Amino acid sequence: MKQQYLLAIDAGTGSVRAVIFDTEGNQIAVAQQEWMHLEEAGVPDSMSFDFHNNWKLTCEVIAYAVKKAEIDPDDIAALSATSMREGIVLYDKDGRELWGVANVDARASEEVKYLKEKFPEIEEQFYETSGQTFALGALPRLLWLKNNRPEIYEKVAHISMIGDWILAKLSGVIVVDPSNAGTTGIFSLASRKWDISMAQKVGIKDDIFVPVYETGTVIGNVTQEAAQATGLSSLTQVVMGGGDVQLGSTGLGVVKEGDVAVLGGSFWQQVVNIKSDVKPPKDMSVRVNPHVIEGLSQAEGITFFSGLVMRWFRDAFCALEKQEAHEQGCDVYEILEEKAKAVPAGSYEILPIFSDSMKYGKWYHAAPSFLNLGLESEKYNTISMFRALEENAAIVSSINLEKIEAFSGVKIKELVFAGGASKGALWSQILADVTGCSVKIPKVREATALGAAMAAGVGAGIYESLEDAAKKLVVWEKTYLPNAKNKKVYDGLKEKWQKAYEVQLKLVDDNITTSMWKAPGL
Repeated sequence: MKQQYLLAIDAGTGSVRAVIFDTEGNQIAVAQQEWMHLEEAGVPDSMSFDFHNNWKLTCEVIAYAVKKAEIDPDDIAALSATSMREGIVLYDKDGRELWGVANVDARASEEVKYLKEKFPEIEEQFYETSGQTFALGALPRLLWLKNNRPEIYEKVAHISMIGDWILAKLSGVIVVDPSNAGTTGIFSLASRKWDISMAQKVGIKDDIFVPVYETGTVIGNVTQEAAQATGLSSLTQVVMGGGDVQLGSTGLGVVKEGDVAVLGGSFWQQVVNIKSDVKPPKDMSVRVNPHVIEGLSQAEGITFFSGLVMRWFRDAFCALEKQEAHEQGCDVYEILEEKAKAVPAGSYEILPIFSDSMKYGKWYHAAPSFLNLGLESEKYNTISMFRALEENAAIVSSINLEKIEAFSGVKIKELVFAGGASKGALWSQILADVTGCSVKIPKVREATALGAAMAAGVGAGIYESLEDAAKKLVVWEKTYLPNAKNKKVYDGLKEKWQKAYEVQLKLVDDNITTSMWKAPGL
């Protein structure tokens, strides 16, 4: 029997990638192209999705990955796609793209304010059903289009997410999956279907919502037109994918109720699998999304800019360590972590003020700063501040996980740590010490793409289910166990940090300092 392969297409905020795996989960080839989201002239905070150029880039990475893999395109049994969530594409009645925005588009701030003022408590009502607020949802954006581009709005006949758009371009069929479509906010966690009553209540078209397919369902085959554009075979099946965090979780084996992951990238996400019928918290503190696993949702906390803050700190303050890393031929973070091991747990009570814990209903951040620095240079220096940043990312993650525990009833004892931050041995141990959980590090570094490949494999009949695929393909590299003495230190530091952050927010409220980030509409 000939070797079969699976193709995953990962449409991220900053790039599109095509990754080819064999059916054992081994990565065979990858190709990547950066893409840009265009600010619309005269539209502040807009990030339009350039579907014309981005389809060209998608075709290029697919063709290059197939070429690099040196395989017969006929041997790619199936493909699937994953994408940044919240990004949407709108189509006319013939399936032609009309308008699209990336996930970071924040043009609809005035529409968010309008919805909150015109329909008091409607955001809370919709959140109870969908687990989403208006800040990144589709309703305000659709309302913006209706108000500002009525000639486009009148032609809108279909809506999908960006990953679904890629699959539509390949198969000719426009459908969505629950995990990605759920981030529009026009969706029911319990039924895993669109809730068109939300659109009706705010005066948005209610006939644009395409069929919902569960992840792993076959949509069709690669069309002849798409085969010519990409070099793929029309024998390859096109299979429903999902949101990047949800498929990334699947690629990490987070597929059962109660499973937990912390994804440490530019932003950090803390995700906990819960049953689909669990109601989101009354205080709207966290986000809840449909998982790609039928019957499950994911409660999600988000920590802003953790990875980006570390990159800023490295470039602004760590010239010596960068030089050392260059001379030793290693990563600068290895040098920083090795030095930071000598700093005691708690980093002399330095309190970094960057991302707040998640307050999804009314979310804004204090001004970036470090508190509690002293003048003893042997204590308060680049290395102790670096360790304090690692501790702070873990502390905010811990607070978000505690919020999820409080409403879901899940008791967290073990978690998976993935993403760039998980490469740091010290950071992984700090996360274990702060949370009091054992921390498992997976071998796979392409979890999101692997999750999409798993979906493709389910559609092709190679795996019985996503759970079966995870059981067969996910391998663990290391486990870190918590240090009870350090946890006691971090518990005290966590309490002080939360009190300090409230004071820092008051400085923003009083226009003394500038918020690091505010949700649209605040």
